[in-house]
Amino acid sequence: MESAALSQIGLTGLAVMGQNLALNIGEKGFPISVYNRTTSKVDETLDRAHREGNLPLIGQYNPRDFVLSIQKPRSVIILVKAGAPVDQTIAALAAHMEPGDTIIDGGNEWYENTERRISEASNKGLLYLGMGVSGGEDGARNGPSLMPGGSHEAYLNIHNILEKVAAQVDDGPCVTYIGEGGSGNFVKMVHNGIEYGDMQLISEAYDVLKNVGGLGNDELAGIFEEWNKGELESFLIEITSDIFRVKDEETGNGGLVDKILDKTGMKGTGKWTVQQAAELSIAAPTIAASLDSRYMSGLKEEREAASEIFKKEGLKEDINNVGVVDKKRLIDDVRQALYASKICSYAQGMNLLRAKSVEKGWNLNLGELARIWKGGCIIRAVFLDRIKQAYQRNQGLANLLVDPEFAREMVQRQAAWRRVVGLAIQKGISVPGMSASLQYFDTYRRGRLPANLVQAQRDYFGAHTYERIDRPGSFHTEWSKLAQKARV
Repeated sequence: MESAALSQIGLTGLAVMGQNLALNIGEKGFPISVYNRTTSKVDETLDRAHREGNLPLIGQYNPRDFVLSIQKPRSVIILVKAGAPVDQTIAALAAHMEPGDTIIDGGNEWYENTERRISEASNKGLLYLGMGVSGGEDGARNGPSLMPGGSHEAYLNIHNILEKVAAQVDDGPCVTYIGEGGSGNFVKMVHNGIEYGDMQLISEAYDVLKNVGGLGNDELAGIFEEWNKGELESFLIEITSDIFRVKDEETGNGGLVDKILDKTGMKGTGKWTVQQAAELSIAAPTIAASLDSRYMSGLKEEREAASEIFKKEGLKEDINNVGVVDKKRLIDDVRQALYASKICSYAQGMNLLRAKSVEKGWNLNLGELARIWKGGCIIRAVFLDRIKQAYQRNQGLANLLVDPEFAREMVQRQAAWRRVVGLAIQKGISVPGMSASLQYFDTYRRGRLPANLVQAQRDYFGAHTYERIDRPGSFHTEWSKLAQKARV
């Protein structure tokens, strides 16, 4: 085929995310070949391309024709289910690819799988990128946040396409070269962990406002809409306001959110984030609490049975005894508690990214990561610009909490934060995310913790030794003998 007739890029895996990203690429003026094992998906995508503006999508119906329809050096995006399907797709495509061609995996893949595939591709002379894609179906179609990591040469081959396709914010497109190896997938994984924390914290704010404040869905919609005009402005706050406005069309009675079963699903990235935090000895209690809350939500039948058992034993639900509540103050307190808790969640995610970057030599730019999350992605929020600025001011910032601007805000909000957590505990409402965030803040700000006693216990039963505050060195004490002597 003549070069002029060839596509500039290819995409395989035409579920909704794949279709939408392909249409986005075509809409930006880049001819793109599309392929799917189930050929009806190809036809469906081409039909959408026709209906959505006669976009330059070219359908292919087998791996060979698909690969050969792309101009050299070829770049192919894969959007299929993580794991074995990615390996199978790579095998089918690589049989027809040539040295210098690039494979880009856009799924939520475990970063070590990406590093294995980079090595395997390199043995064949192929380049490889593992690219996090955030923004859901809407982001894929209209502008996602993109996190490509792996071969820098591969990134340079397609950066002009990615920069046009990504969400656009005031300081550029929401895409950057993340780093080597599986860094792009790792950054997307932590993004999702922060997202877990964000969603949990918002749900706790809702719980307190509804069950302590006695607020209905219409009031909640208005509150979240108002919050979205200030420091909490973000995609998740915006959609939460929308959710409270939607009525249940099935019954015509009340809000749809009240009819939804209280069991939260998950796909694994939150669990990976918490596991990595543990591996790297990074405290991430807000993210961990959000994961635990999803596990607890899955115990629906057990929770209902437990509720009845404790009622029979005399436990009274204070949750419904609202009493006299200063709603205006409660709403403002919850706003401040939510904001402070969110800062903790982002701080934990950034600390995890830095620790992994040091371990792997990725040289991640935390300020730039905050910048590309400002648009397109699920955690996009107005305060990400200030997070970007914090890391620009001090690239070696130990923790987001000690940036002067954020430190001032945490101090200003901590009284309201404590009131909300204390009130929730008093009423028997679980706020694990807000509690974990507050404990993270309180632990981090204290110059001395009771860890001295824990270390003494370790030395007592295991001779693990300890350090002293008044002299250097490592010490061991025969605690049992000295304790017996002290009793005499």
